[in-house]
Amino acid sequence: MSAHKKYVICINNKNYEASLILRKIYEVVPDQRAEKDDFVRIIDESGEDYLYHTSHFVFLELPLEVEQALVTA
Repeated sequence: MSAHKKYVICINNKNYEASLILRKIYEVVPDQRAEKDDFVRIIDESGEDYLYHTSHFVFLELPLEVEQALVTA
């Protein structure tokens, strides 16, 4: 892998029950502008990328082996 990817786990899906699944790991889509405003861009259950407030997630530090497994899954 050429770039280190970021991942989050959903801890709060209030008001987004159809779009976010609790305890699911989502890959972060880089968006520096969103990050400045405490938002994170992910591909949600609709299959599209959307912005969500960071309070819905916890950022994860994953071992390289786990990251590789997520990419190939």
